[in-house]
Amino acid sequence: MDAVIEGGFTDLVLGAQSVFRATMDALARPGTVQSIASDAAPPAPLTQELGALALTLCDQDTLVWLDPVLASSEAVTGWLAFHCGAPLTADPSQAQFALVTEARHLPKLDVLGQGTDEYPDRSTTVVLAAAAGTQRVTLKGPGIKDRLDTELPLPGGDFLAQWADNRERFPRGIDLLIVRDGALVALPRTTRISEA
Repeated sequence: MDAVIEGGFTDLVLGAQSVFRATMDALARPGTVQSIASDAAPPAPLTQELGALALTLCDQDTLVWLDPVLASSEAVTGWLAFHCGAPLTADPSQAQFALVTEARHLPKLDVLGQGTDEYPDRSTTVVLAAAAGTQRVTLKGPGIKDRLDTELPLPGGDFLAQWADNRERFPRGIDLLIVRDGALVALPRTTRISEA
């Protein structure tokens, strides 16, 4: 029971404001690394960064999809219920947020909620905890002056092709927040990603 009720922000307002500001800065400047200063301490396997974003972005009106590792943890589901009150869904296409512990548990992007042309904001925002390693890529699009050559911890496989398809669905499509080691990088659906 202690693991469920402990581990939230020490100061709920200041903690959420700090993480929200970092998230907005990351979305406004795709591909740039933003620091997440958080004292959240969720139960494993929910990482500190995933927990901090859940505390900040999810509430009782937010449908959340958890990857199989998170969904099978009673400590994690109890912690999210106590601290966020967010209802869970087993259907990723209905989720407003998807919390993913590693890239191999990330569903194909086209099975996540895409929103509609009238309500593109009803799509899924994926929060992915990245593993070690990076990929050299070039980013273009809104929020980026000309181009940004950078290294990002992106999923492997056919992710870049999936992302190109995701971008083609604009204004529909998903947005991606990648977290690791106290940091956050955002890739809005408008961002073009190519191998550098």
